[in-house]
Amino acid sequence: MATSTVTFSPVDAESPVDAESPVDDESNPPSRPPICTSDTLRVVPWKDPIADPHGVHPCSRYVELYWLGILGPSTTWLLRRMSYGFEVNADGFDLHLSETARSLGLGDRMGKNSPFRRALHRLSTFELARSHGTGCLAVRTRIPPLPLRHLNRLPESLQQSHRAWLAEQRLPEPEQMRRRAGRLAAGLAASGYDREEIERRLGEWQFHPAVAFQAAENAVRVTEASAG
Repeated sequence: MATSTVTFSPVDAESPVDAESPVDDESNPPSRPPICTSDTLRVVPWKDPIADPHGVHPCSRYVELYWLGILGPSTTWLLRRMSYGFEVNADGFDLHLSETARSLGLGDRMGKNSPFRRALHRLSTFELARSHGTGCLAVRTRIPPLPLRHLNRLPESLQQSHRAWLAEQRLPEPEQMRRRAGRLAAGLAASGYDREEIERRLGEWQFHPAVAFQAAENAVRVTEASAG
């Protein structure tokens, strides 16, 4: 297999690494990231048939809202860079460590206590990555919902927001789509877009035409009523 090299790295559900246990199984401690003797780390996708169906994209709003406060900004950006790499090379890629560290603003120190090494280790600590042989790291391509033990560390406002998110996930898919379209349309209307432009934007984002039309109508009506 040809080796592809990238320095920044979203996701492929059909990747070759299989999970062996649920992501929240505390009886199986996370593995440490592999010890690298070179400046290159092989990164491959971690396929988890248990967690992936419930996961979200590493670049999703969910990760930014809820995982960011637990992982920290450096680890979150590193996860997203790896995710970009999977978009280009779905089977995996070689990550240049020092170059990636500099591109994330983490300097070029590569010692075990360097900012970049700590960010790399936190991916394994929070079970978003694990060692996969010598010089190879398997990284999740779908990020699971935040476990309760971590959720309790977030501000109360985010905990409430997360409970609302969980409740919405239990709704039928058409209702979830309607609500998402409504929120997006409301934001566009508040920014000054008219009904036609809002409907067009929602269509570009793959919402059903009927859903886009109704969301645009409602958003403009509410905005005009508020302004009036």
